[in-house]
Amino acid sequence: MSAPKPFTDRVESTVAAGELETYLASLLQVSRFHDYCPNGLQVEGTATVRRLVTGVSASLALIEAAIEARADALLVHHGYFWRNEDPCLRRGKRERIARLLAADINLFAYHLPLDAHPELGNNAQLGQKLGLLQTGRTGENDLIAIGQWDAQSAAASVGTLGELARQVELTLGRTPLLLGDPARPVRHVAWCSGGAQSYFEEAIASGVDVFITGEVSEPNYHLAIESGVGFIAAGHHATERFGVQALGAHLALHFGVEHQYIDIANPI
Repeated sequence: MSAPKPFTDRVESTVAAGELETYLASLLQVSRFHDYCPNGLQVEGTATVRRLVTGVSASLALIEAAIEARADALLVHHGYFWRNEDPCLRRGKRERIARLLAADINLFAYHLPLDAHPELGNNAQLGQKLGLLQTGRTGENDLIAIGQWDAQSAAASVGTLGELARQVELTLGRTPLLLGDPARPVRHVAWCSGGAQSYFEEAIASGVDVFITGEVSEPNYHLAIESGVGFIAAGHHATERFGVQALGAHLALHFGVEHQYIDIANPI
């Protein structure tokens, strides 16, 4: 976990929590998604926001860091109230929500809408970080990004699957799992952040050389070997750090509020 830095005392502006939610709903086109969880203000806190903390998941560690940073709002990709989840507020969930309520911190969470946003989303931001030129999108909710990898712009001497995996490692700061022939030439790439391993077949059908996502499942190995299409599992958390940071920076610029991203390390 990166140590939270205190906000400065000089505050440019504030925004009403309700106004912030309305703006985010429009910006991220929340209404067009049928998601596994509610998107928007999940836990209501103070009426105005001047200090915003962003992070990937609303863990207790992130909440404690937001409290230490004296945040008025916490904006995350992974919030609460998932489909088929026990709705009772017990044990860990009770503790998390109790801490938010006691500190009067608003919790905003955006799942699929944050994945899919064409500029600020996890997929768009991940592609930029990896030197991928996005040329299209496919799949449900346009969640699978399609594009090309320019090996020269990515500082790789050879445009191979092994070189791309190395670029992923350098960019994300962790060694990815590579399935496939490292010597395979790579030009066409599909990617989707997080736990999108079930989209591998759809990515193969789009004619790409490799699919990049966060997690991996047992069938992915056989599909990679049999199809010849590479598969790179780069980490769920690692591939979903950039969208929420870009969104927080956008909100800071738009509303004049202070923003701080806090990373809580997760090896998954």
